[in-house]
Amino acid sequence: MDTLSAVYRQSLALLTDLYQLTMAYGYWRNGLGERESVFHLFFRRNPFHGGYAIAAGLDQAIDYIRGFSFSDEDLAYLAGLTGADGAPLFAPAFIDYLREMDLTIDVDAVPEGTAVFPHEPILRVRGPLIQAQLLETPLLNIINFQTLVATKAARVCSAAQGDPVLEFGLRRAQGIDGALAASRAAYIGGVAATSNVLAGKLYGIPVKGTHAHSWVMVHETELEAFTAYAEAMPNNCVFLVDTYDTLDGVRHAVEIGRQLRARGHELLGVRLDSGDLAWLSQRAREILDDGGFPDAAIVASNDLDEHLIESLKHQGATIGIWGVGTKLATAYDQPALGGVYKLAAIREDGHDWEYKIKLSEQSIKVSTPGMLNIRRFEEAHGFVGDVIFDELAGLPQPCIIVDPADSTRRKAITPATPSTELLTAIFRKGNLVYPRPSLAHIRERVQAQLARLHVGIKRFQNPHSYPVGLEAGLFELKQHLVLEARGFISHSDTPPEVVR
Repeated sequence: MDTLSAVYRQSLALLTDLYQLTMAYGYWRNGLGERESVFHLFFRRNPFHGGYAIAAGLDQAIDYIRGFSFSDEDLAYLAGLTGADGAPLFAPAFIDYLREMDLTIDVDAVPEGTAVFPHEPILRVRGPLIQAQLLETPLLNIINFQTLVATKAARVCSAAQGDPVLEFGLRRAQGIDGALAASRAAYIGGVAATSNVLAGKLYGIPVKGTHAHSWVMVHETELEAFTAYAEAMPNNCVFLVDTYDTLDGVRHAVEIGRQLRARGHELLGVRLDSGDLAWLSQRAREILDDGGFPDAAIVASNDLDEHLIESLKHQGATIGIWGVGTKLATAYDQPALGGVYKLAAIREDGHDWEYKIKLSEQSIKVSTPGMLNIRRFEEAHGFVGDVIFDELAGLPQPCIIVDPADSTRRKAITPATPSTELLTAIFRKGNLVYPRPSLAHIRERVQAQLARLHVGIKRFQNPHSYPVGLEAGLFELKQHLVLEARGFISHSDTPPEVVR
């Protein structure tokens, strides 16, 4: 199902920054637009000060690319834009070029649900320069946010230690789009259900919810409110018990639970939404057990995240289901992943590739040239390291990986170590060649990936660094290009061996 077209009824080609179009126009005017180029989408730091990220958003990116075209309305709008002198910003011939443009790009990407790390190409676009450039903003928009929320969800679910987590973030999310993307990404990351009914419809995610404080406040008493709700929905009774007095609310839930049982139904649980959740959950568990409802769940909400859930677990809270809203759906403690999309190589027809590099005063922001891929090595106990390598040069065996942020940190990997290339073919010449997995399959991949990571990488405080590095030959090539760009060596100096 194309969920983008299910929500939107118009072209999304203008979901971009203006400078993408002004650059495209410049390429077109200067005869550069059809040059073959390679761009990579990656991030520089793990989110939430953690040890990993979970790649997400690819399926929606596929929908975007498949549906990419400029409508007549889009083109009329662009034709009406003017520059500082009042003249049209774009020539009519360029508008016609956009009208006739069909994407012929190749796209390779890490499958959704894969554990990924800084500097690794999550997605690679190869094709005509104008086409690859126009995809930068929408791809970043889609993949950055969903990767961020899927990672947050994986952390929250890890803290819950197997207890179900419900995503309750719709009302606090950043608009309609943010809410839908967050619900999907959170489900990928491991949550059991969402309160977002539209996300349930679009993505097939289970939906959960009962009543709010207003239901209780509408009635004269809490007991009357619970009675009325039980009569209306006897098969969906989780009572919110903290409107007036939490423990009295639990006692009222037990009383109505007995009435439900007499009619052939069961009290599913109670929800705590304020106060000392550890102490209140312990007292609530005692009341429920003494009242004959040992299977009734205690659901907790109230600005939860992985850190608070971990703390409540340590305090002996008897909470069985966790409702996590604002801090999950908004990625509250880190509102952006910081993913970027950088040009790495370009060529004219029949010519060798010209490698490109972006410099910076900050070494972490210096880009890596080449046609990049990732090879992940693993042993019986789990993943042991990733090497970022240039497909044009190949991957030597054995190989040495070099930390791009600290060249003194190196790791040798023997040829006998089993490995897998992470980038998978998604589009070839604009045609989809990837069998799209179900959301359930993506969720399963997340859990399988996390199980292969060392426990130290998954801890919340001071996580261990997973070994990721550039293949040594690629690292030397990158250093050569940096020195050349800064004028320390000439262009004629022999670069490290590389097949171009």
